[in-house]
Amino acid sequence: MKETVEQDTQETLQNEAATQPDAGASTDPSADKTEAPQKTYAGMTRRTLCLGVGSFVVLLGLGAIKPMQTKTLVRPPGGQDEDRLLSLCIRCEKCYEACPNGVIRPAHMEDGVLSMRMPTLDFESSWCDWCQEANGGDPLCVKTCQTEALTLAEGATELNTIIGKAYLDNDLCLAQRGLGCRFCFDACPYEAMDLDNNGRPYVITERCNGCGACESVCVSLENGSISTGARTRAVTVRTVEEVEGLTS
Repeated sequence: MKETVEQDTQETLQNEAATQPDAGASTDPSADKTEAPQKTYAGMTRRTLCLGVGSFVVLLGLGAIKPMQTKTLVRPPGGQDEDRLLSLCIRCEKCYEACPNGVIRPAHMEDGVLSMRMPTLDFESSWCDWCQEANGGDPLCVKTCQTEALTLAEGATELNTIIGKAYLDNDLCLAQRGLGCRFCFDACPYEAMDLDNNGRPYVITERCNGCGACESVCVSLENGSISTGARTRAVTVRTVEEVEGLTS
């Protein structure tokens, strides 16, 4: 009898042990399920895509982003056909790297989404000499452009190609205040600036090709463009259309 009871007890313990889960095994029913990969859109998850689109819409509504540029920009040599530039430029930045004077810079978002990262000219510290010193007057930006977004007609030179036009704002000009400044006049290599009877500089628009030499040496901001709210130098290079609108 005693042997029978012990045998029954051992069988019961064995059955209970067989029904208990392993100590290291998970009791979560979903543990054996492999998590499905998230669907992506152009390499982005739905969450990332929605956040990006939402941020863009907010900035657009606040005016921080312009879908189209509000004005034409001053472009490097060979980039004066805006439609051609917009359609062919791949924003490779080769022209920035090739410019020996460092005046080619990317357009910013505030210049319009379509123009963003496309080449524009910045004459803050130098000017465009058509690579006269670096490459004998053959613009390196044009030579390095892989898609011919920057292209010049045969026979094009700095004398017959208009990049832009200099515009002198008399309200910001130090010479107009009798301070005797004439840096822009002295810097112009094409005799596109002259002095009036009082020694104040002015632009001879028909001679100007927009090289930016005058703008690069203007000291109106550094020396007290004492005018309230001055954000630009007294002389700046702008597109032909913009200057015509300001002087007409």
